[in-house]
Amino acid sequence: MQLRNVAIVAHVDHGKTTLVDHMLKQAGTFRENEAVADRVMDSNDLERERGITILAKNTSVRWKAPSGEVVKINVVDTPGHSDFGGEVERTLMMADAAILLVDAAEGPLPQTRFVLTKALALGFPVIVVINKIDRGDARPDDVLNEVFDLFVDLEASDAQTDFPVLYAVGRDGHAMRKLDDPKVNLQPLFETILEKVPAPKGDASAPLQIVINNIDHDDYIGRLAIGRVSQGTIKANQQVGVLKENAKNRAAIKVLNTFEGLKRTVTQEAQAGEIIAIAGIEDIDVGDTITDLSEGWEGRALPRITVEQPTIKMRVGVNTSPFAGKCKASKFLTSRQLRERLVRETRKNLAIKFEDTESPDTFTVLGRGELQLGVLVETMRREGYEVQLGNPEVVTKEIDGQPHEPYEMAVIDVPDQYIGTVTERLSNRRGRMMKMNGHGHGRTRLEFRIPSRGLIGFRGEFLTSTRGTGLLTTFFDGWEPWGGMMAKRQLGALVSDGQGVATPYAMNHLQARGEFFLHPGAEVYEGMIVGEHNRPADADVNFRKEKKQTNVRNHGKDENVMLAVPRILTIETAMEWIDADELVEVTPDAVRVRKQILQCSRRPRRSEAIEEAGSRTLQSNAPPPMAD
Repeated sequence: MQLRNVAIVAHVDHGKTTLVDHMLKQAGTFRENEAVADRVMDSNDLERERGITILAKNTSVRWKAPSGEVVKINVVDTPGHSDFGGEVERTLMMADAAILLVDAAEGPLPQTRFVLTKALALGFPVIVVINKIDRGDARPDDVLNEVFDLFVDLEASDAQTDFPVLYAVGRDGHAMRKLDDPKVNLQPLFETILEKVPAPKGDASAPLQIVINNIDHDDYIGRLAIGRVSQGTIKANQQVGVLKENAKNRAAIKVLNTFEGLKRTVTQEAQAGEIIAIAGIEDIDVGDTITDLSEGWEGRALPRITVEQPTIKMRVGVNTSPFAGKCKASKFLTSRQLRERLVRETRKNLAIKFEDTESPDTFTVLGRGELQLGVLVETMRREGYEVQLGNPEVVTKEIDGQPHEPYEMAVIDVPDQYIGTVTERLSNRRGRMMKMNGHGHGRTRLEFRIPSRGLIGFRGEFLTSTRGTGLLTTFFDGWEPWGGMMAKRQLGALVSDGQGVATPYAMNHLQARGEFFLHPGAEVYEGMIVGEHNRPADADVNFRKEKKQTNVRNHGKDENVMLAVPRILTIETAMEWIDADELVEVTPDAVRVRKQILQCSRRPRRSEAIEEAGSRTLQSNAPPPMAD
């Protein structure tokens, strides 16, 4: 049976996973009476809740070629958000070509450029699919020109720039070779894959070589190593060599799986080009090579997979708040358990790293962005971990004896009336406008070059200032000399001065001083942040105050308490909001923010604490202690 291996890549929300849904349905993967959820490839709870792909997935479909032969097409669905670029880099290694989806209205965006750069560097032929042509503001001809310009800008070869183009409505399962072709099904896409995607290369009789691209877990058969057979043939129960970075081990293949639709199917043999999942080797990591034990096996290691280095770091420590351990769903509270969990994460996710610190209860976790770190913490929270987080900071490095910080290109699409607001806010964060283009539909695209730390906490502010109508995407754009201290949050915090329960009476008298983060009846403790002050300084407030009871009859009506709706913080919005002297407390049932130093009498003024923490960050990569 013939094979084709293809990866679907695109910017976030351009329709990759929805298109794969219809490929599976039209290829007959599901029974006619089988109930199938939308975005079936996004099986993770967080992916379904957020509407984004976080983890790369493998699946396959079978399609009959014009010759009558059935061809198996292995499909890899990759994340579209730049924070999860490490998933893209790893999984592209399992493919021989890429399907690039581009939104017919938005055109190529930063992650489009990122994934296309990786695909072109591997020499892949690319099939361009201009999706969502049914949008009212679709401009497919202009977008096609922009895609071609992007290929040229990325120095694609002549063969690569001669790419086939399809037009699609992925939501409805339609693809056309021309805009005026009838909308029927995805047959033009399947035919183009068979025509343009090369069959896998590799000699099935050569010595076995497999590089592991992904790690998964099965409750019944344990750790799964996923990779593509580069050459040779692998069999179930075969004795193999595992070539690690600093070791060479022997092991046995207990279970050998291939991918059929959304399921793993047990097989006895797989040849060069097939994507497989292996069970039975517990000590195996992403980047390791599996080979047979024929003569010279110790020297057959394939190049290890590398991904771009992290640009954001964050302190993660054991929860030390007065409420630590009180949640009934909490299972993991110790530094040993936290460290073991971080080790497991780094073994399967090359884009995440962690370092020990001088404190045994605190670790530094490094990643690509706030979303990636926030998803990691949210996953741990659902597993039963309690942690506290420091504010995200940029990773600095020394070049020619001078500290340098990462810079990013921020590409922004906003309605014309918000151009001034967005420009002002980014300029205050040391952003510099590089380009400005009007679409002609009342929207304008802006490009800013800005320090990465200038974007920390900006996403929420951006959505608020554009009333949710703006689009913001970023990508890494090099290193520049450190630019000095940068103001992050202009307003101070409302901090509880004691432990107890928040009362409507107290909140009613305090709501003129700022915006609250919790509802009446919530438990609070000294040093816990209960809201945002409407002035730059912090304010210690009594959230527990109750109305005095007397036996004197009041002829007037009782006071009717009307409280504004509080701003409930998620993990990511809390990470964005806190300053250098504050922490996010995460438990299975709550997300709270607090001061590092809980006692009011011991806590320095906000400006002094931030200045001290900022200078310490630049002087050393070691984070400050996560106190109390």
